[in-house]
Amino acid sequence: MSERRGAVGVEEVHPEGVAPDGGAGEEEGPRFTLPAPVEHMFTELGRFFLMLWRTLVWTVRPPYDWRQLLRQMVKVGVQSVPVITLTTLFTGAVMALQTFTTLRRFHAESYVGSLVALSMVRELSAVLGGLVVAGRSGSAMGAELGTMRVTEQIDALEVMATDPIHYLVVPRVWATTVMLPLLVMLGNALGVLGGYLVSVVLMGANPVAYSENTFKFMDLNDLTSGLIKAAVFGLLIAVIGCQKGFYTTGGAEGVGRSTTSAVVTASIAILISDFFLTKLLF
Repeated sequence: MSERRGAVGVEEVHPEGVAPDGGAGEEEGPRFTLPAPVEHMFTELGRFFLMLWRTLVWTVRPPYDWRQLLRQMVKVGVQSVPVITLTTLFTGAVMALQTFTTLRRFHAESYVGSLVALSMVRELSAVLGGLVVAGRSGSAMGAELGTMRVTEQIDALEVMATDPIHYLVVPRVWATTVMLPLLVMLGNALGVLGGYLVSVVLMGANPVAYSENTFKFMDLNDLTSGLIKAAVFGLLIAVIGCQKGFYTTGGAEGVGRSTTSAVVTASIAILISDFFLTKLLF
């Protein structure tokens, strides 16, 4: 250590990296930070589970806004009937058209009805119905709540001592969870009907044999598993759509991002959860 004398006094000059008390200086090490996509993923997962928890907590706290619940059931269920009808009817028809020509080579075309019915009841009606409702109703939920967030309507509800989760999210979640299994039941019937029309009317299959084989190899577990999947898909669609809209930022551009993200995330969640539900139920 050296001394530098000036006009005022003595100034101590310390070597670089040595503290005045003689110890080594403390240097800040590199901080560990997650990559931006990973951090965003964990943030979205946290928001999803927080929204799910708050929804379940408010579910056991009546009174409910029954008019809002019925209004959402009409929007999610009744207004989705035309698109579900077209989707499942032509899916069953395409399934019959593809499998009939293949099974005819083995003289097993009488089993087309069983194949179409089991495929629709177990898997296709629930998955396709969930994807259609995610594109139609999940995007609407994200857009509605996102618009309410950026226009400060949700803040106004909080100022009026009204919990927005109870008033906005709970009716949408339970309306989708209840109505999607009903839509899937309709889709099951229409898919079987589409397969019947193609096989019997178009391809000339025996109507009696086709009808008997349609339900010959089906049991109650096949039907209930599809409905359980539909209920889980409805819960995921509504919670994800509401979560994306509820945490919207960035004005009108943010509403567009939330709407797109709600559809994409809900569709991916349906496909991933479908694998685990199939493994669990069968």
